[in-house]
Amino acid sequence: MSKPLKQIHLAAHFPGVNNTTVWSDPAAGSHIEFSSFTHFAKTAERARFDFLFLAEGLRLREQGGKIYDLDVVGRPDTFTILAALAAVTEHLGLAGTINSTFNEPYEVARQFASLDHLSGGRAAWNVVTSWDAFTGENFRRGGFLPQDERYSRAKEFLATTNELFDSWHGDEILADQATGTFLSDAKAGSFVHKGPQFDIHGQFNVPRSPQGRPVIFQAGDSDEGREFAASSADAIFSRYATLDAGQAFYTDVKSRLAKYGRGPEDLLILPAASFVLGDTDEEAEELAHQVRRQQVSGATALKHLEFVWNRDLSSYDPEGPLPDIDPLVSEEHISRGRAQVRMYRDPLAIAREWRELAEANKWSIRDLVINTGNRQTFVGSPATVARTINDFVQADVSDGFILVPHITPGGLDTFADTVVPLLQEQGVYRTEYEGTTLRDHLGLALPDGKRGERAAS
Repeated sequence: MSKPLKQIHLAAHFPGVNNTTVWSDPAAGSHIEFSSFTHFAKTAERARFDFLFLAEGLRLREQGGKIYDLDVVGRPDTFTILAALAAVTEHLGLAGTINSTFNEPYEVARQFASLDHLSGGRAAWNVVTSWDAFTGENFRRGGFLPQDERYSRAKEFLATTNELFDSWHGDEILADQATGTFLSDAKAGSFVHKGPQFDIHGQFNVPRSPQGRPVIFQAGDSDEGREFAASSADAIFSRYATLDAGQAFYTDVKSRLAKYGRGPEDLLILPAASFVLGDTDEEAEELAHQVRRQQVSGATALKHLEFVWNRDLSSYDPEGPLPDIDPLVSEEHISRGRAQVRMYRDPLAIAREWRELAEANKWSIRDLVINTGNRQTFVGSPATVARTINDFVQADVSDGFILVPHITPGGLDTFADTVVPLLQEQGVYRTEYEGTTLRDHLGLALPDGKRGERAAS
């Protein structure tokens, strides 16, 4: 007996300016003007996506002590954008990254409860920690926490915000005009939390929101991150969108749920996925090649090589061979605020590997960066991309994908118009929204069974 087809979850990431987007393309628009966010959100909603996702940058990245103006040039406040989008969308979930290292539980709980009210139950929170002192310099506390302490703080941060969300049960507001009684319980919103990280007590001033709590996302790939997601998250962002790696991640994370009394349906796994579409597979492959060369200019290739070499390489020709000098191994790094730096923990070994690849393939510096960097996840005609996405979801690579177009705000349009109808025809993707909240879209139960039943999927 064959198992029933899984329904595919799709979401969209407005990526800002980074090494995925091609801001120099004539089709690219502003990454700050609200019209760009509106266009993107309305396309995602037209395609019946589950949610729109915004990442968060708390400091501009630097290279050699200067702002890295080849990608990030600034990002407006996440809550401000999501609250504004709530007014121009009706069904689309609104997910934002908010840091647990440099914020306070009361403030964050109040903001998400407010967003959930304003959107009619469409708020989601990607809980992250900050890994570097560079970002911490923008905040009063400064510095950063070791990894184990970061996750300890994040766990208590989330538990504390949940206590605040749950301090209202949802039935306290009577608003009885005849008797003049507004609340059935004068103690509504009262809370007390005393722990290693937070010692607070008071009264939470936002009544229970439509979802009870925002949908919780988590993005950590370490063992601590996977365990945190298994214990506390509703969905986890994955970096593994290929068949074998994706299946291994999916199996590992889902296998951790039982110890927390949770089932496989209680945690969705959603990798980020880029794409390039063409009328034919061959045309898409050619377009993908062009996109990669747009994403990795000569200047970008040199900057990327500096992540490993930890030296100023501006005098090198990006179309020429790799440097014959070795990387500089030091606690001080030329690149600050970049997560990629953590990937290259043994720069001497990486340099040897890259030199071998470049020599074997006759690659220049730019060729090497193009071929060793991130590739588009899905490349092909709409029929090919729709088939591959469905095959991957049915094979438990993921429960769906968060799409990251290389052009904003219009890069999602063609996918919505060509791939989505094919998925709908296959019966694996919704044709209409069946509920009103993000938990409805994702098929997630309300927190702690407050209303008893699992939301409609």
